[in-house]
Amino acid sequence: MQPDRPAASAQGRFHALDLLATLVAVVAPQGTVLFANAALEDALGTSRRVIEGSSLPGFFTEPQRLRQALEGAGSNEYAALRYDASLVRPNAETMPVHVVVAQTDQPGEIVVEMLPLEQQARQEREERLLDQTQANKELIRNLAHEIKNPLGGIRGAAQLLEMEIQGRDLKEYTRVIIHEADRLQTLVDRLLAPHRRPHLVGDVNIHEVCERVRSLILAEFPRGLKVVREYDTSLPEFRGDREQLIQAVLNIAHNACQALSDRIAAGDAQLVFRTRVARQVTFGKQRYRLALELHVIDNGPGVPESIKDRIFYPLVSGREGGSGLGLTLAQTFVQQHHGLIECESMPGRTDFKILIPLP
Repeated sequence: MQPDRPAASAQGRFHALDLLATLVAVVAPQGTVLFANAALEDALGTSRRVIEGSSLPGFFTEPQRLRQALEGAGSNEYAALRYDASLVRPNAETMPVHVVVAQTDQPGEIVVEMLPLEQQARQEREERLLDQTQANKELIRNLAHEIKNPLGGIRGAAQLLEMEIQGRDLKEYTRVIIHEADRLQTLVDRLLAPHRRPHLVGDVNIHEVCERVRSLILAEFPRGLKVVREYDTSLPEFRGDREQLIQAVLNIAHNACQALSDRIAAGDAQLVFRTRVARQVTFGKQRYRLALELHVIDNGPGVPESIKDRIFYPLVSGREGGSGLGLTLAQTFVQQHHGLIECESMPGRTDFKILIPLP
């Protein structure tokens, strides 16, 4: 016979745990589940109604370890205990998790938090990426401002010098100085672009964004490239900056096409735009009920191993003569929509995935 389920008032107290990305259960000292959050429900593939009232240790490959931890917490031997374990999931593989057993301020209630080890590693990568992106933005902004003023002075001095000298050969040198100063000025303007332009928010249809990018790409690469569209037409519109998103997707697609140069020449290059709805996903340290998932997939040679972990850093490029700004700006624009860009790459398939929360 199963123990009584928690009262409605208790359910109300635990409701905030549904917003957490980690798997959380509130249990009685003997292990009976009083509340299971949505993340745990999703991970086990079992309804909350089935989980609540059952024994939580029974969901582990080594149930005795959790029972001992709960006994220790119930007898106030410690405030919190951590260990690694394996969570048994019906009709799925076991899930390695990091378990945290902690006391609460309510007698007869213990919180068990289970963080999937793979998810923990991903969250750490995302945190590093977010921290690095913020540091890069500050560095770029400061560096660009420091470069701008002396650059204008160099260009102005070269112009004045060109007016004074007579020899054609010498004027060629001043023209080189002016040309290179202009090139650097363009680079600085591109570095500062995301910080200058206001965020213009409106209703965005992601398929209109993809179609605009598709038309631009096919205009530049009219032969040898096949652009495949795999759209989920059920995707709702969302609030965002349409032009920024066009630029972000275009930067990714353009990079892909440049990597596809050999296949374009051979006539078998392929670029795929795939949209999907992602449910109950976690990124950027938050959990979202719904998110847009846009994949830009190419059949090129893949991202070079030497830069795979740094492709979103500024001035990092795998192409001769590349500025290394395209993916940096794309990541910045997507992050301004509270989203994230991830990349999985191997020879023959590179997949850039854009994730943006949906209302």
